[in-house]
Amino acid sequence: MTSKKVELDSSLPPDPPDESWWAAVLAEEEDHSGEDEHPAERFTDWELARRLLMEDRIIELPVTGYNRGGVLVEGERILGFVPISHLTELDNTACSEKLKSYLGRQLKLKVIECRPEGERVVLSERAAQAGQGKRLELLRSLRPGLHLRGRVTTITDFGVFIDLGGVEGLAHISELSWGRVSHPSEVVQCGQEVEVCVLHVNRRRNRIALSLKRLRPNPWETVLERYQIGQIVPARITCLVSYGAFARLEEGLDGLIHISQMPGSPRRPEEVITAGDKVKVEILHINPQKQQLGLRLHRTESG
Repeated sequence: MTSKKVELDSSLPPDPPDESWWAAVLAEEEDHSGEDEHPAERFTDWELARRLLMEDRIIELPVTGYNRGGVLVEGERILGFVPISHLTELDNTACSEKLKSYLGRQLKLKVIECRPEGERVVLSERAAQAGQGKRLELLRSLRPGLHLRGRVTTITDFGVFIDLGGVEGLAHISELSWGRVSHPSEVVQCGQEVEVCVLHVNRRRNRIALSLKRLRPNPWETVLERYQIGQIVPARITCLVSYGAFARLEEGLDGLIHISQMPGSPRRPEEVITAGDKVKVEILHINPQKQQLGLRLHRTESG
């Protein structure tokens, strides 16, 4: 792991609100983790589970079941769930036959979440690859402003998880680009090596907030130096919505062409343009503080 300290500008957000950034981290897996019921006499030793989490120890458990979200593991004093995204041989699209093949296998795992109140223990085969104690070492070394390299392990609707070499962080969708991102898969792919900036570290909850966009200059800070109201400039249509279309002037700089600003008074944007079209647009207004551009469709490249 390589790192270097950088100065972050004052526009960095305060501690990201845990609930909005993290509540959905394992939401889908949590929906599935209770699909298999264990006999009443089986139980989890919560004190042991907490120690395994805090000491970052590796344990070996057999797979006893599976569901759409991952596999169920069970030891003498531990019952737990391993999400698909934390199995080293599978991706998020794994089918039931692949999950079934795990039955009876012994997995080397780390506890990554322990919630007695929800009767929930989440484990990770991927985290165990880093070795015992590596997560604690990494968490102690991380601080806001560090630049790190990592590998994209999971892509969700709300962001991407990136393995930093023993611990995973989340780059929220709003931190992937200065421009508009409809889905994180537009920016990164699973397995891709990326450079990230650490925004926030919550050691108590083992949570790390990351950013890709803050490694690059914010184009909105200098937008008024390059663009003026009334100027006609080239752009590319990136996304159609019911009320218009978004057009990209340059990387990180997207503006809205409202449907009322399209020629011919169309009822739907797709009557006039499609995603990927190269167009000419007129700049109607610029708001750097709110990162908003209002545009009028001037003509297509062929028009």
